[in-house]
Amino acid sequence: MVIGEAIVGTINYEEEIIQIPRGLRLFTCSWVPANTEPKALVFLCHGYAIECSISMKDTAIRLAKAGYGVYGIDYEGHGKSSGLKGFIPSFERVVADCSDHFSSICEKKENKRKLRYLYGESMGGAVILLLHRKKPQYWDGAILVAPMCKLADDMKPPKLVLSVLIMLTHVIPRWKIVPTTDIIDISFKLPSKREEVRSNPLCYKGRPRLKTAHELLNVSLDIEKNLQQVSLPFIIVHGGDDKVTDPSVSELLYKTAASSDKTFKLYPGMWHSLTSGEPVENIDIVFADIFSWLKERTEVRSSLRLEREHKGDNDTQFPMAPTAGKKL
Repeated sequence: MVIGEAIVGTINYEEEIIQIPRGLRLFTCSWVPANTEPKALVFLCHGYAIECSISMKDTAIRLAKAGYGVYGIDYEGHGKSSGLKGFIPSFERVVADCSDHFSSICEKKENKRKLRYLYGESMGGAVILLLHRKKPQYWDGAILVAPMCKLADDMKPPKLVLSVLIMLTHVIPRWKIVPTTDIIDISFKLPSKREEVRSNPLCYKGRPRLKTAHELLNVSLDIEKNLQQVSLPFIIVHGGDDKVTDPSVSELLYKTAASSDKTFKLYPGMWHSLTSGEPVENIDIVFADIFSWLKERTEVRSSLRLEREHKGDNDTQFPMAPTAGKKL
């Protein structure tokens, strides 16, 4: 059900609610160039407690202005989607919801020949890596912004407390009793951005729920153990002073991933939210690297794809003659 459309400058923005089989209604949105065919598709995966339409709007507009079709979804329990706020009963279901929605967009007639990129921030980076694991050959590349390959040690409760909380997860999974540092305070360098996030009614600002924290911990451990399985082209951008996700594990992903095309950018002095919580000059530096990476791969891969498709068309139009039993 489409719930809103608007053309803002050269960008066509649309909101839609989709009904999924388990009865939830998920909010989706898109930013697409209004007067030109998109160069490629970019799919947004937001972080924990954040959402797409407001929190990632500036990122989406930058991408759309650069000529990309941009699509986002609010996970269950996040933003404008249904579900208990801040509650992730199953990370696997979050990945499946994203996979189903993003794939449905890719398979539209007008999009079938377009390149497909995943863009994920923080927890969204973990979603991306599991989307890739689900369909290893489907995606053309990934932009990983401070990905949750491992939670920073300071973000975790002491081991004894953690053991007790894990046991309680099966009894009171929805309770908001996980002790943790204020993520907003340590994510966004600019005080004005912290206030903006705190005033956004779509962002969850309570303590992590038990089951949510357990899911995030398990996913980060799983990803950290399987970094070598990552094989798609990717760029990682990570702040050197990130106190939420561990930049050293992003570097480890870069070094150990099976991908032949991989890039790692570490920005000394930048914090966790390096594409929205930094001074504008820092944000511009990060996006310059992201757009350079996208442009280079989109131009090369689009040319290769067109060559393959042209060759396939010619092979269909001019089939090889029968070989009459001769060996080729």
